[in-house]
Amino acid sequence: MDARSTALDIRDAVTRGDVSAVEVCDLFLSRIAALDPTLHAFRAVDADLVRREATLVDRRRADGSALPLAGVPVAIKDTLCTQGLTTTAASRMLDRFVPPYDATVVTRLRAAGAVVLGKTNCDEFAMGSSTENSAFGPTRNPWAPDRTPGGSSGGSAAAVAAHLAPVALGSDTGGSIRQPAALCGIVGLRPTYGRVSRYGLIAFASSLDQIGPMTGTVADAALMLSVIAGADRADATSSAAPLADYQGALGRGVHGLRIGVPARALAPGVSSDVRTRFDAAIAALTSNGAAIIEIDLPHARYAIPVYYLIATAEASANLARYDGVRFGLRVEPEDGSLDVMYRRTRGVGFGREVIRRIMLGTYALSAGYYEAYYEKAQRVRTLIRRDYEAALADVDAIATPTTPTAAFALGEKVNDPLAMYMADVLTVGASLAGLPAISVPCGLTDGSLPVGLQLTGRAFDEATLLAIGRVCESEAGLAVGEPPAAGLPRVP
Repeated sequence: MDARSTALDIRDAVTRGDVSAVEVCDLFLSRIAALDPTLHAFRAVDADLVRREATLVDRRRADGSALPLAGVPVAIKDTLCTQGLTTTAASRMLDRFVPPYDATVVTRLRAAGAVVLGKTNCDEFAMGSSTENSAFGPTRNPWAPDRTPGGSSGGSAAAVAAHLAPVALGSDTGGSIRQPAALCGIVGLRPTYGRVSRYGLIAFASSLDQIGPMTGTVADAALMLSVIAGADRADATSSAAPLADYQGALGRGVHGLRIGVPARALAPGVSSDVRTRFDAAIAALTSNGAAIIEIDLPHARYAIPVYYLIATAEASANLARYDGVRFGLRVEPEDGSLDVMYRRTRGVGFGREVIRRIMLGTYALSAGYYEAYYEKAQRVRTLIRRDYEAALADVDAIATPTTPTAAFALGEKVNDPLAMYMADVLTVGASLAGLPAISVPCGLTDGSLPVGLQLTGRAFDEATLLAIGRVCESEAGLAVGEPPAAGLPRVP
């Protein structure tokens, strides 16, 4: 077993007693120590805490406990609460916050025998597409350290791609799992809204946020989803819909499936490199027995403005709680004025992009503008959802590239908000519709950067997406291989 082992391989090796959970964690801790000073995938790692957790897993295994994730180290995005380990959402507002409880997904992972390896870097409060908005500095892409890993779950994506962790959790509001997964050449799954509990997730936009796995293989994504999915009494928006056999679905293949391709969505902004790899993925699915059907999503062109109205409005409401009174940062005013304390606390605690989105959302919700902006956006959101429902009545899944381009350079778009927002142009639709979507690697550009294929499915039909993704993964021509070692230290 080495750091390139899958979660399934690690689980089986620990279960058999071939290796201990402590030995597995030490392997990944050594890689983090060697590589993370360059990549900055992690925001916090407590090696002593990791080893204590791993020791408990070894004891549980020795006692005969059945552990679906026995000894598997998991990296956790820093928007998910972890008891005893700081959870900052990559913001100065929460840089000293130590939650007194675990998020439900973390509780389920630990119950299954996983070990929390550390907290990964992200855009502040999950607001961004490049992980450059973190108050603690950017994360670098393992394929090219001068480029972004995507965002907002860029730290989780980089950690998995560089084999600093076999699997990770991210959160996805408008594409924050799928987009970085594509740019880093890994698998990223956004489950159906409500499929996974959001309890313990620091909220950005509550009607859009969803937690999901980021993994090196589709099989590991199925394994992770089988552990974290399911209803939760602590989250009223979680669904009691029955869980599928996600791991059993991997062998279904795609023969007889109908896969829709929205031709109009591929025309604007998709680079020739990305389009070439997407076409190769579609050809591979066809050769495996899938039928490709041209579909239309007529309101897709409105997805970006709709998303950035709804998401910012919900962010304005959710982030009002960070006022310097109840928890988090507090900047005391010299004159003792409450109003000045509010303004100074929020001015110091929030970064530029968070402030921008709070202001946009507050404006959209304000008297005289609510109907013109927020209410209209909600109406168009309904039209977008209906477009997906109509298309998915005729096809089993919808295929698009995950991103219009491969990874862009750090600093290239950070001062151009509109250009940055367009990085999510192909992912926000599924988020607005509340549907499951997965990004799987589908090859490399001529510049040796990963490209992702996005598959969107019917509500609660993650199993079909996993089956299709597994076929793509098995096609040699779509594989991306390992990130190059150039510029990174050699490690065992």
